[in-house]
Amino acid sequence: MGDDLALDNIPESYHFLCVGGYVRTGCGPYGLNHKQSEYSYDKGWNYTMPTAYQHMNEIWIKQQKERSDVIRSRMIVWRKQSTIVKLERPSRLGRARSLGYKAKQGYVVVRIMTGRGPREKPRPKSGRKPRSMGVVKFTPQKSRRWISEERVGRKYPNLRVLNSYWVGSDHKWVWHEVILVDPNHPVIFNDPNINWICDSSQKGRENRGLTSAGKKSRGLRNKGKGAEKMRPSLGAKLNRGK
Repeated sequence: MGDDLALDNIPESYHFLCVGGYVRTGCGPYGLNHKQSEYSYDKGWNYTMPTAYQHMNEIWIKQQKERSDVIRSRMIVWRKQSTIVKLERPSRLGRARSLGYKAKQGYVVVRIMTGRGPREKPRPKSGRKPRSMGVVKFTPQKSRRWISEERVGRKYPNLRVLNSYWVGSDHKWVWHEVILVDPNHPVIFNDPNINWICDSSQKGRENRGLTSAGKKSRGLRNKGKGAEKMRPSLGAKLNRGK
């Protein structure tokens, strides 16, 4: 710890926010308040200081945009590996923690590589006019992240898919990491925060669009005007919602 934490070095445009109002003194060796992570601009709107995991996520996104040497060297290794790789720990800890990952027994993290671009269809041998060829511009009606979850679910049928997140992509491939949970593990079964996934109704949830990626592709993130054809399901509305 250093002098940079002293209150005298804090810009005048920031004031630590207390329950009772703006304060300059508080508890601790540096006189900071309990809610030192919450401060307000003089302009009148509040801004919450990012947590460690949020800061890690921002650094990750920044490196991806800059295509740093770390990212490029990581892609070289990932291309040579198998399509589905079981990991000891998540590559994006901040993102994994925000999606429900815990460093405890019963949790498994898997990285999967999927191809980019539209669907590949066989070109007909007989004559067609170009409009009726039916080869290009055919895209799947689900996201690559949802497809990744389905493939991982088929690879590990004894585990339940909790969530997934993007970790990288290049001109040909895209990588996602999928968080899996063992419903038969006693640590998971006795945890009140995650034992809901042990119910039999959660089996194959990635195939029924019950994960976050599935709900997004089904349009369930939209409500109200413009989302009349999304519920109860796209199939019930004859796919007129997409």
